Amino acid sequence: NLLNNAAKYGEPGGSISLTGERHGASVVVSVRDTGIGIPAPMLPRIFDMFTQVDSSLERAHGGLGIGLTLVRSLVELHGGTVEARSAGPGQGSEFTIRLPAVAIEPDDAPREAPSRPEPAEAPPRRRILVVDDNEDAATSLSLLLTLAGNEVRTGHDGLAAVEMAAAFRPTVILLDIGMPRLNGYEAARRIREQQGEEVVLIALTGWGQDEDRRQAQEAGFDHHLVKPLDFAILQGLLAAVKTSTP
Repeated sequence: NLLNNAAKYGEPGGSISLTGERHGASVVVSVRDTGIGIPAPMLPRIFDMFTQVDSSLERAHGGLGIGLTLVRSLVELHGGTVEARSAGPGQGSEFTIRLPAVAIEPDDAPREAPSRPEPAEAPPRRRILVVDDNEDAATSLSLLLTLAGNEVRTGHDGLAAVEMAAAFRPTVILLDIGMPRLNGYEAARRIREQQGEEVVLIALTGWGQDEDRRQAQEAGFDHHLVKPLDFAILQGLLAAVKTSTP
């Protein structure tokens, strides 16, 4: 993803460098380019879901600002970190990943019998339905939630949300509001009629005004999240939801 971004947003005649080095107990991988760069105010948010450095540029290249969220999530799952640096617009950028290095013993080192590892506690498993007419956004969020140990399904319009909710019986539904065939408000009302209070409904939308929140509450939503999504906030909401039966 980092290499693809460097190529996508590079200028003709620009350059990309990829380096990998051992620094103490870490392996450090760096992707550096001479492309469009990143404005300083965007650097702290560049890994947030749906963050767009330049919306017109994103549309021109088909980007959604989702890939960097996946990069960070995957790196952190391996016990690593990722950070971005840039001197500003037109000055290129550098993304640096640090991952724990594997310690390799010399062949003549005394070997101890491997200890029996303690069984890892399985992550909480929930049935989650993600519905968004932006298929890339729905798929990417679904991947993040699946990596967190959940069983996830995706849909792309309001009627599909109602039908899939009835068949899948999710514990949580993440619904966009502005969708074809049936908007998120009406879909939420129909799902409430089907399942009552047993499902947690979360609006995930670009509409964040007070009137939007009021309409979401009247439609039966339990929570209202505004894009770009802070995945940590979503995880906090999910932690309070009763897990599904395995």
